[in-house]
Amino acid sequence: MRVRILVLALALAGAASAHDDKGGHHGNIDRVNGGIHVDANENAGDLSTVNGGVTVGSNAQVQAVETVNGGIRLSDGARARSLETVNGGLHLGARVHVDDGAETVNGGIEMGEGAEVVGAVENVNGGISLDHAHVGGGIKTVSGDVTVGEGSIVDVGIKVERPNNGWFSGWFGSNNRPPRIVIAANAQVNGPLTFEREVELYVHESAKIGTVTGATAKRYTGEPPARTHD
Repeated sequence: MRVRILVLALALAGAASAHDDKGGHHGNIDRVNGGIHVDANENAGDLSTVNGGVTVGSNAQVQAVETVNGGIRLSDGARARSLETVNGGLHLGARVHVDDGAETVNGGIEMGEGAEVVGAVENVNGGISLDHAHVGGGIKTVSGDVTVGEGSIVDVGIKVERPNNGWFSGWFGSNNRPPRIVIAANAQVNGPLTFEREVELYVHESAKIGTVTGATAKRYTGEPPARTHD
């Protein structure tokens, strides 16, 4: 995950109020305190805040979306260039398109039916879930459960890093419980599955995956087995 997300708070604070809302959310919006909302079918530039969430309405189009303390929600059909937060989840509705990557540190990532992230999907703590979605640049986490839901496609592969792998994950902490990785029916992981820590890996009999390093894939039919670690 890029170090840039860790210094986002300082960068935004330094540039606070450099741009205000103008023209019905048609320009860049920078804030320190408060959320940002872009209405449905609107166009906007970069959206940046420190303390607040960001919501992009259905079929709206924006550029880079960045916050520190707050989640990011893109409603059905919305488009963005990139998504980054530190403390907050990312929720991508149906048919959402992200040109680059989607990153958070402490927060889950959900991708609805038909959603696509062309770049990587990354976090440290929090589950990652795909529902008939596509990730073009791979998935990376430290402690998050990963569910590649039915019919979803992940290119480049999946990587689970070991906890405290450098200052980044050491600073924010991580969960010692083995992450649960589920590759559901008719899903595809087109690339290696690399695990630097213990995981529970379940792969549906109809799913297709690349080479596995650091774990043993357990094939299943129907619903995935219950978790073996609390």
